[in-house]
Amino acid sequence: MSTAILTGQPVPGSPLEGDLRSLGFDVRIASDAADTETLLAAVPAGQRVAVVDARFVGHVHALRIGLTDPRFAASAVPGAVTAQPEARTDLTSALRTVTGSGSGGGSALTVEALADHVSETLAAEGRDVHRPDLGTLVATVPSDPQARNEARQAVAAVDDEAVRLRTAVKSRDGFFTTYCISPYSRYLARWCARRGLTPNQVTTASLLVALIAAGCAATGTRGGFVAAGLLLLFSFVLDCTDGQLARYSLQYSTLGAWLDATFDRAKEYAYYAGLALGAAQGGDDVWALALGAMVLQTSRHVVDFSFNEANHDATANTSPTAALSDKLDSVGWTVWLRRMIVLPIGERWALIAVLTAVTTPRITLIVLLIGCGLAACYTTAGRVLRSLTRRATRTDRAAQALADLADTGPLASAFAALRPGGLPLPAPLLAFTGGAVLVCVAGLTSYGSPWVVVAAVIYVIASGLAVARPLKGALDWLVPPFFRAAEYGTILLLAAKADVNGALPAAFGLVSAVAYHHYDTVYRIRGDAGAPPHWLVRAIGGHEGRTLLVAVAAALLTDTDFTVALTALAVAVALVVLVESIRFWVTAHKRGAPAVHDEGEPA
Repeated sequence: MSTAILTGQPVPGSPLEGDLRSLGFDVRIASDAADTETLLAAVPAGQRVAVVDARFVGHVHALRIGLTDPRFAASAVPGAVTAQPEARTDLTSALRTVTGSGSGGGSALTVEALADHVSETLAAEGRDVHRPDLGTLVATVPSDPQARNEARQAVAAVDDEAVRLRTAVKSRDGFFTTYCISPYSRYLARWCARRGLTPNQVTTASLLVALIAAGCAATGTRGGFVAAGLLLLFSFVLDCTDGQLARYSLQYSTLGAWLDATFDRAKEYAYYAGLALGAAQGGDDVWALALGAMVLQTSRHVVDFSFNEANHDATANTSPTAALSDKLDSVGWTVWLRRMIVLPIGERWALIAVLTAVTTPRITLIVLLIGCGLAACYTTAGRVLRSLTRRATRTDRAAQALADLADTGPLASAFAALRPGGLPLPAPLLAFTGGAVLVCVAGLTSYGSPWVVVAAVIYVIASGLAVARPLKGALDWLVPPFFRAAEYGTILLLAAKADVNGALPAAFGLVSAVAYHHYDTVYRIRGDAGAPPHWLVRAIGGHEGRTLLVAVAAALLTDTDFTVALTALAVAVALVVLVESIRFWVTAHKRGAPAVHDEGEPA
């Protein structure tokens, strides 16, 4: 239960008290400023509390987004201010400053616009006060009966439920999602809200539907493929609904953001595996294509994550390329064309669903690889151009985020420590060279070649030298993607060279487990929770340690034993990272970590 303190008796006929109760507030009425302080002190420390001007006139949804959003410790709209437990001390201090009770004066007097004065003082004293953009919604404190009547007319002129539905949809999304899903999924979100369903429940339902879709694809029958395509689309509808439900009902949480992001990846990659299993039913082996699609898509995401982390808090962060991009965004058709070119999740899943239903898994995966490959070239080239033309100063926080995304293990760290200044070569060049040597050797030599181990050692050394200095260069955000592509690509090539049943599925499982760890690292950084603990990175070897281990296993073991080794490594990595990840996110949720909601990238 939350508590709202009205600064005086509500105006006769005002629905304010009922509106606050409908939002879950226990309403108490203060007779003057001193009584406000007394009532505030009586509210349990673990509760949210709001101070609301009794003359307030506005939409219920204006109060909702101003007073109940769990993402912000303190927030305000005209005539109302609220604080969660972590900001209660600041709210009390601001109230005392406004009323003058701390210096012995004025507390017994009624203070005009007390809530607004408190919110202004709260901000002046250093507390970040969130002020939501109300748009057409009304939130005001009329000064006289005529102004009150005009405000009530303004409230009646705007349907706040329509506004609430409209703003439940992300402001920036892909063409398919915007025009083919959101027009009706928002109503599904409202239906869920009115029945008490939570975003996490809808997220879980979306995962289950996607897994059933993968199971249908695994049957290898035309009926199974058609059902898989339809279920995949329905899973995406639910995937859109969970975020819209969170925005509609302001049910944001740390755990929910993690589940939403993690399950998206799990659904897509499980579906790739379903396609591979279905193809095998007809005698076609497409595991290499399925694994290649996962490698490409994961590498694309790492490009997105690294670029954003490197630049989100950079100073002097402008470039002619970015200016041109912003100019193109002002032209309607170019906006949608550019969003579709990058093959965001809506377009990608629609493509996969349709191709699954009408073609074969091989065709589906080949078209997906081509489409994602072109999209990756387009987005990466644009970001490289932006970085080269941008005169930005990267912060220590950005450099640390890139170092965390690099996932450097003890072997590379040892070489980095031996050469703390690094070689006078750009970090991306070192990372690319080491990875390219390894991937080329793995692809051009036969299975069991010792040269792969030599190349893996070179990769370890190059990886250490690449991270020997802080990653603050213009293109240093490319280092984590180069590491991901090298590790995943090597596993794919060595498993394909083994040419034995089970090797590629085992490699698929290993890459899935490692990719989960890398995604988990991203979500922790985005949630300001820090990177995974060092012991976890050391326990699973870091990217260079795992790559070297796989290379040595391929050189020493028979193809059958190599498959067993890949399977064992996949299980071990999955157990360690899953247990630690689940422990971390559940603990963070239970201890009341700040609620987040990552709008994410459309891709």
